[in-house]
Amino acid sequence: MAELKTKKNDGSVEAFLNSVDHDKRREDAFKVLDLMKEVTGEEPKMWGGSIVGFGDYHYKYKSGREGDWFLTGFSPRKKSLTLYIMAGFPEYGDLMAQLGKYKTGKSCLYINKIEDVDLPTLKELVRRSAEHVANTNR
Repeated sequence: MAELKTKKNDGSVEAFLNSVDHDKRREDAFKVLDLMKEVTGEEPKMWGGSIVGFGDYHYKYKSGREGDWFLTGFSPRKKSLTLYIMAGFPEYGDLMAQLGKYKTGKSCLYINKIEDVDLPTLKELVRRSAEHVANTNR
């Protein structure tokens, strides 16, 4: 079984975010950093070279594959700000309807700029997802 390459490390979150080329993306990343710190009560950690994660949990699939991952996190990618909503989106229809302009993948929320979304709704989405993941993986 292949080992997961993205792992928590001692990299500097601040140095990583300060290295983001685009000024607006960097500003938005610091806003999301503050939001996730407030919501989770966790200190941010680097996961791999480009993901900022908050909290962690251990998972084990029926297949036997297991590993460690963050409860929630984000990455200031070139194309968009990517937030990792590990619980996915199906049970958050009420929040998604109020969130604003975004795109989603399985567990990824893609935002072009922070002004495109309603921040109180985003906070609630992050809070519910992180709590769900933490409670499911105890």
